Amino acid sequence: MALSRQQLKQFRQLLITERAKFAGEIKSIAQDASKSPRDASGDLSAYTVHMADMAADAYEREVSMNIVSNEQEVLYQIDDALKRMDEGAFGICGQCNKPITMSRLKAVPYASLCIQCQRAKEQKTKR
Repeated sequence: MALSRQQLKQFRQLLITERAKFAGEIKSIAQDASKSPRDASGDLSAYTVHMADMAADAYEREVSMNIVSNEQEVLYQIDDALKRMDEGAFGICGQCNKPITMSRLKAVPYASLCIQCQRAKEQKTKR
């Protein structure tokens, strides 16, 4: 099942929109995580920051950076999907070369594997 020109156009627009959303979230999280604990709290006093507060802030920054890392991975997948679209391979499983179902593409427009190959990959990763 080949995708029509109209469907490809819709998926391209969806991918571009998703890309902009993820890029904005990454920028926002990275900016927040880069602030010092004193700047983030708005505390401009001369008092030192308590060690427990520093640890909590460090943990929050680490969680934020993990989120950024995961969202960056999605950005790479979106860019890869746009590249596959330009090459005429969008909607085709990268492993078995069968068409990816429309329902899967609607749920995960940057999917590079059909559902069967994705499940097999996840099972292999669990082991």
